[in-house]
Amino acid sequence: MKIIILMFVFIASCGYGLAQESMLCVGHYWTEDEGNQMLKEFATEWSDRASWEARAAKIKKGIIEGMQFDKMPNIEGNFNAIIRNKHEMDGYIVENIAIESFPGFYITGNLYRPASEDGTYAAILSPHGHLKDKRFTEDIQKRAATMARMGAVVFAYDMIGYAESKQVDHKMPIALLLQTYNSKRVLDYLLSRSDVDPERIGMTGGSGGGTQTFVLTAIDDRIKVAAPVVQVSAHFFGGCVCESGMPIHKSASHQTNNVEVAALCAPRPMIIVSDGADWTRNTPRVEYPYIQKIYALYNGENRVENVHLPLEKHDYGYSKRSAVYNFFGHHLDLNMGSIPYDEGYNEDFVTFLPRKELEVFTEEEPMPKNALQGNSAVMNYLKIRL
Repeated sequence: MKIIILMFVFIASCGYGLAQESMLCVGHYWTEDEGNQMLKEFATEWSDRASWEARAAKIKKGIIEGMQFDKMPNIEGNFNAIIRNKHEMDGYIVENIAIESFPGFYITGNLYRPASEDGTYAAILSPHGHLKDKRFTEDIQKRAATMARMGAVVFAYDMIGYAESKQVDHKMPIALLLQTYNSKRVLDYLLSRSDVDPERIGMTGGSGGGTQTFVLTAIDDRIKVAAPVVQVSAHFFGGCVCESGMPIHKSASHQTNNVEVAALCAPRPMIIVSDGADWTRNTPRVEYPYIQKIYALYNGENRVENVHLPLEKHDYGYSKRSAVYNFFGHHLDLNMGSIPYDEGYNEDFVTFLPRKELEVFTEEEPMPKNALQGNSAVMNYLKIRL
């Protein structure tokens, strides 16, 4: 209730219209029982592939229109990539990278790629959740480096307002739109690289990064394999403005939740990782069975999995990473034998780098002068009004 009240105050202060405000589904919008019941009601609206696809089209349309995604710049290329500080590690390479999302707005991150530079590789988008300087943490570095050594080009990039992405505040009204568009531009960039196989594109993130994973996967079929971690819930819609601050779950003509948003991945491979101490604790009994039924419409039950860790909490820790390594290894055709294994994957080969070695922009090499600064400057440039 406190989260909902705080979000209401924030929304009101940002000048949202009453029409949008009434369509927002924020945080614990339903109880667990209500979420379970709502899935049963949703299921009455489809009975076969054709009726599900009609519902899926309505949900996808609701996401795109709800976040005003179709109003964002239609840009091809023009990434103006800045790549610095090549770090050659044990079986992988790390580079500091920034690309231009649109003129004057920069996506900051790190590019992890295989040490060999022959042929083409899978590519993986790696958004993250809500934690200060999350991109520089040990778990992000381990996940990205391990997948790079397995044979993927991995782009780990900042949430807006976090780490180096300080051109806007994270709580800006269009945070969901801006983050999703940035993810789309990261995908565009990866697909533009000559060393990337466009048929082997994956995306994974935990918590808020899990939200980014299932939202972009829902609206962009170029994501071939998805792994949203500790976030797919029937009753919880995400408590941050970057997840539920724009009306993507409800309109005058429909209501949905993050289970159905995630299910738009079907029939592409997807693994859902859940745990016993957050809003994903019911996944094996509530959320996953619903998604399985959708995959069954495509005879694709073998392409969706749930790894539930009832003794664990809300994170993207070792056991969760290991589950995704196996899933991506299989569906993205990665080299799982390249990672030391002895009753579990050994990530000790990963060298932890401090923030100063992973930053793209420094006092000596600052962000370009055309950088837009502040929420208003960005929203005015985009001409987005709520």
